Amino acid sequence: MIYHFNIVVHQYLIKHSIRPSVQRTAIMDYLINNRNHPTVDEIYLALVPEMPTLSKTTVYNTLNLFVERGAVQVLNIDEKNARFDINTSIHAHFICSRCGKIQDIFEISPENFELKENNDFVVEKIEISYHGICKDCLSSN
Repeated sequence: MIYHFNIVVHQYLIKHSIRPSVQRTAIMDYLINNRNHPTVDEIYLALVPEMPTLSKTTVYNTLNLFVERGAVQVLNIDEKNARFDINTSIHAHFICSRCGKIQDIFEISPENFELKENNDFVVEKIEISYHGICKDCLSSN
């Protein structure tokens, strides 16, 4: 798939004060269409066949720009790889300990994320993750 002008992706980038480029559009398009919380390597490997001049450094730098501008959030679920989530709303994640799949959980009440007023610190990010075995892995037993 060759990356052509995509109005939805273009508008999303502009909304977050990010100048659209071919690489940025392709990476954002991938995130929008692959909500599997990919790593830099996964995004790079998916896009490089159609974009042979794409470098892993470009993917890394682009994702950092997206995070900085609030267009995506970074998840530090394991020590090895940062993962990227297009969904920047408050939600939790379920991580399967067998297959490693990460799923969004929205059934949690936003009040569960709130802290009582505290003047000792400022919360910049909330990450809540549940770990266990997903239904696909349970059914394959």
